[in-house]
Amino acid sequence: MNLPFHVELKDKVAVITGAGGIICSEFAKAMAECGAKVALLDINAEAVKKVAEEIGENALAVPCNCLDKASIEAAHELIVKTWGKVNFLINGAGGNNPRATCDNEYMTPDLDVAKDFFALEESGLKFVFDLNITSAFLVTQVFAKDMVEAGGNIINVSSMNAYRPLTKIPAYSAAKAGISNFTQWLAVHFAPCNIRCNAIAPGFFVTNQNRALLYDAEGNPTARTGKILAATPMKKFGEISDLIGALLWLADDKASGFVTGTVIPVDGGFSAYSGV
Repeated sequence: MNLPFHVELKDKVAVITGAGGIICSEFAKAMAECGAKVALLDINAEAVKKVAEEIGENALAVPCNCLDKASIEAAHELIVKTWGKVNFLINGAGGNNPRATCDNEYMTPDLDVAKDFFALEESGLKFVFDLNITSAFLVTQVFAKDMVEAGGNIINVSSMNAYRPLTKIPAYSAAKAGISNFTQWLAVHFAPCNIRCNAIAPGFFVTNQNRALLYDAEGNPTARTGKILAATPMKKFGEISDLIGALLWLADDKASGFVTGTVIPVDGGFSAYSGV
């Protein structure tokens, strides 16, 4: 892996949730490249097994349901037995759901759409909040216990939605705003224990979850892609490698040892652009 710079993480133990996904699998590879032992947590056992095989001996695939505390505790027990107490936690599990996504950007009385705001399902709202916030809460409860005496580092994955809600996805936008707020809460709560907590807020990256929203079946950009790029001063989507520098900076106590409670946007200027 071609890292932007190297930080010393030898003998550190890092837990990464959502590690079967595009972003967090790359986070895992970067941490391992710097010497960390990485435990890859994901409900998709095949996905994390594949990532662990790509990384090699510094990786441990741990199938885990991050909404089930018993499953998280079983994962913790395995990791501690294998490598010892955890120093790093990256809460990357999250996502959206079609049940909490409406078809129209704006509500107008004469617009006939299959699914407007009033048709959104309560189960979808609860699922999205659980997937993003409850998972981070439960996982942190289990793994931060290892850090209370010796210190540690928690990095959450927020989103541009936390700064400004995107149209059509009210539950996901609210959930990611909650992640940013939870990050700040954790930073204050754990400060006496020398546990730093920060978040990275990716701008727009093409992932498995959003590919169908950004490109049609023929690979042509959708209207939503046009709007995104028009509101991104750098006029492009990010590459996953663009996130690695922020990750390693936050992971390194020498570089960011006085940084806690922050949410770092990596977004090509999207959060700074007013549209004029």
